[in-house]
Amino acid sequence: MKFMKNRTAVGVLCIVVSLAICFGITPLFNRSISQKTEIVRVAKDIKVGDEITNDMVQTVEVGGYNLPENIIKTTDTVIGTYATADLVVGDYILNTKVSQTPAYENAYLYNLDGSKQAISLTIKTFAGGLSGKLQSGDIVSVIAPNYKEQGLTVIPPELKYVEVISVTASSGYDANTGEQLSEDERELPSTVTLLVTVEQGNILAELESEGESHLSLVFRGDNETAQQFIATQEEVIQKIYNPQLEEESADTATEPQPNQSEESHNPQTGESEGE
Repeated sequence: MKFMKNRTAVGVLCIVVSLAICFGITPLFNRSISQKTEIVRVAKDIKVGDEITNDMVQTVEVGGYNLPENIIKTTDTVIGTYATADLVVGDYILNTKVSQTPAYENAYLYNLDGSKQAISLTIKTFAGGLSGKLQSGDIVSVIAPNYKEQGLTVIPPELKYVEVISVTASSGYDANTGEQLSEDERELPSTVTLLVTVEQGNILAELESEGESHLSLVFRGDNETAQQFIATQEEVIQKIYNPQLEEESADTATEPQPNQSEESHNPQTGESEGE
């Protein structure tokens, strides 16, 4: 008899719990699933480093249940930012996949101010690119075998000290970002991008199309010292392409200063000439 009462109590309790689930918890769960929210979704494929524009994204309404907390819900938040990962059509955009600043491997391209330009040089052989050891910020010399078909291997005076701003693999991704990669993921550099003047760029373009080139490392270290090498190189270029300015500068330095007395003093006699 006592056993029957226990079974009846358990049965009643199960019925009560079932009713609570059916008429209480389930409606709340269904309501949370049915709630809609607007989120930002990718409308056009975006590559890492791309600046996100209005035509690349769209706002759509989706179920709000189980969405990531860091999902972006307004286009104003994402337009003008830079993708830190490849995004394909239909992807939701998380705030961890965009950045307010350009991706590291592209940042140098946004620092060009018109005084210099970036130009890439193909690394035709493994040895020609310092065996894949080049890094951003390195100062290198560009060696030209059979320079201008003269049968001589030289370092053109304009290319003695040149700054490396990027080393890029054939896939288009920078190969010197410092990221730790496995042997399977690691790619060999295919091009090196240099920061140059117009004159240097013209010579590099000739070497790229007509000849071979090798890169030798001159300096790797602090930026202040690196800039001293660059300053020395700029002086050489100034003398080569603007000799007239150099002469004028030298003449100006030897000209007498304004208001200088017309009388000159003879240090041997102690008398003033012209008296």
